Amino acid sequence: MRRIVIVGGGAAGMMAALAASGPDTKVTLLEKNEKLGKKLFITGKGRCNVTNDCEVEELLSHVVTNRKFLYSAFYGFSSRDMKAFLEKRGLRLKTERGNRVFPVSDHSSDVISCLSRGLSEAGVEVKLHTEAIRLVTVGEPAGIRGVYTGDGSFYEADAVIVATGGLSYPSTGSTGDGYRFAREAGHRVTELSPALVPFEAEEDWVRDLMGLSLRNVAVTVFDGKKKLYSEFGEMLFTHFGVSGPAILSASSIAAKKIKKGPLMLSVDLKPALSKEQLDSRILRDFDEGKNRQFQNSIGGLYPSKLIPVIIKRSGIPPEKRVNEISREERERLVSLTKNFTVTLTGLRDYKEAIITQGGVQVKEINPATMESRLVNGLYFAGEVLDLDAVTGGYNLQIAWSTGYAAGTDAGRKKETEYEH
Repeated sequence: MRRIVIVGGGAAGMMAALAASGPDTKVTLLEKNEKLGKKLFITGKGRCNVTNDCEVEELLSHVVTNRKFLYSAFYGFSSRDMKAFLEKRGLRLKTERGNRVFPVSDHSSDVISCLSRGLSEAGVEVKLHTEAIRLVTVGEPAGIRGVYTGDGSFYEADAVIVATGGLSYPSTGSTGDGYRFAREAGHRVTELSPALVPFEAEEDWVRDLMGLSLRNVAVTVFDGKKKLYSEFGEMLFTHFGVSGPAILSASSIAAKKIKKGPLMLSVDLKPALSKEQLDSRILRDFDEGKNRQFQNSIGGLYPSKLIPVIIKRSGIPPEKRVNEISREERERLVSLTKNFTVTLTGLRDYKEAIITQGGVQVKEINPATMESRLVNGLYFAGEVLDLDAVTGGYNLQIAWSTGYAAGTDAGRKKETEYEH
């Protein structure tokens, strides 16, 4: 009977436990929280964006860090496989805009219940309130021997799968334990950073726009003249800067660059219109109320909360009659609308980050199995690895695929393969 211990009861850990379970394995899942899937519970604003229903190549194209490493894991267990996996266990799913997959109920708790039922049916021993504090390795080359927990217990193991998450949302238990375990086992951990996280901005007027959501805008992030990121979608102004789906994905691309200095966000408020079309639209609005003041004539173009900022930044006096506005002033308004800029100065911290960028160096991990190349029988899965993607269900798919690869390999190995 092979003994497999999984550290961490999140998405990757639960999947690893299910994949490892079988008639010849004894699987124990250690979770320091009072329940499984604590971070999974809050993903997708509590709805749980399970995966993205697309081809494997499409999945790979949305990975930001170490895309090639995931080739084998994604082909071994794709988003379609994940959908089938959950539906076979009775969870009804739906696909929304951008191929985002959610439970029909819109409740992340149903995803967790489905996985928890699976663990119970598979005979996995789940130990809650049980914190792993140290891995035990022996021999040369090193091999895993087990895990010590906070209460002094020792769980002997032929394989240990570390699926502890990263540093994001520390309230859910993601406190970086896995990075420590990896370092103690001789692994390198790359530079860590919050990712899929809001930006802080320099401009004071951002606070005046707090709560304003802009839909169907085009956002571009520049480092000097170099374009780092461009996306069409939704953004949100906050008391400290900017957030929203399009902005969160930008943070993953820009995380390393912004540490070196400010970046520039350019927002095209009217991406469906060319400059010429926008100018014609403005002229038409002005013609409809020739004697109106500028401040009272642009309500059809911008959200009311944005108008005072537009007026101030356009340099056009608010009381000026629209029939007196010069062509040059109108051009300034068009340029501002097509290139509404915000200076990005930094990222918010891990408390607001959906994921962690950086992690266990993937060169030291077998991409087909997630087993350490340094310690026999030691595996890593999920966010603890140096892998991340943009928003849309891709990061959870990384957790499912790497967890599945690790669990499948650990459960399949013969006991003799662990002897050192």
